[in-house]
Amino acid sequence: MRVLVTGAGGQVGHELQHVFSDLEVIAVSHQQLDVTDRKAVTAAVKTSRPDVVLHAAAWTAVDACEAEPERAHVVNALATRHVAEAADDIGASVCYFSTDYVFDGMKTDPYVESDPTNPLSAYGRTKLDGERAVLEHDEGLVVRMSWVCGLHGQNMVKTILRLANENDRLQFVDDQRGHPTFAADAARMVRRLVEEGRHGVFHLTNQGAVSWFEFARAVLDAAGLDPNRVEPVLTAELQPPRPALRPANSVLDNAALRAAGIPLLPDFHEPLDRLVTELISL
Repeated sequence: MRVLVTGAGGQVGHELQHVFSDLEVIAVSHQQLDVTDRKAVTAAVKTSRPDVVLHAAAWTAVDACEAEPERAHVVNALATRHVAEAADDIGASVCYFSTDYVFDGMKTDPYVESDPTNPLSAYGRTKLDGERAVLEHDEGLVVRMSWVCGLHGQNMVKTILRLANENDRLQFVDDQRGHPTFAADAARMVRRLVEEGRHGVFHLTNQGAVSWFEFARAVLDAAGLDPNRVEPVLTAELQPPRPALRPANSVLDNAALRAAGIPLLPDFHEPLDRLVTELISL
């Protein structure tokens, strides 16, 4: 199997390269392939002729996307269509990485894959458009993740540790809930889904629903710090207010994995402990 990874410089892209390293992997970062350039994407796919494209390239800066929705559309939606069409031309399958932000967060229970989407932000809308571009093709696979953390790139675990090093007290919202997803665990599950020829939409997260307040406490606890340094705050009380609306309920039920008889990823505390240990040792 030959694998093409876009967005190879990101936290998910790094882990995908590692997980598929025993195969032939062509990994391209943003600097190496501008996925918004249709001709460049077509040439890259035709030259490398992968069996599967793992399309991890995206603009994930939620508030920046809100400020520049047209750019967000080009990077997250139009570029994904370029990838899907180029892959279809050579008979390759596509795995696309999406987000909990395709939902509005109004549901009281966890979201299953078949729930109606209703994104609140430009980021969510453009990622949903990317999903549609991939699912138009029979072999399209969409993996929705939430609250992604990993050793590479920027994420909330690193932010929380940095803030704890700079401040005595920390504040995190207690009215947004989700499932943290650890990039290394997710990449291993993606390999299984790809090798089994799965297609359609799968929610892929670690288990354990928490608020950002509870997650920040767990990070400090994993680092051997006092979790009581973290204080809860409501989203409406944040100063300055965040430009993009966040779904209050981002908890993704991994229903499609269960229906396929695939064991779910472990509780988030396990990979969190490993990641914090790694980060502290750097």
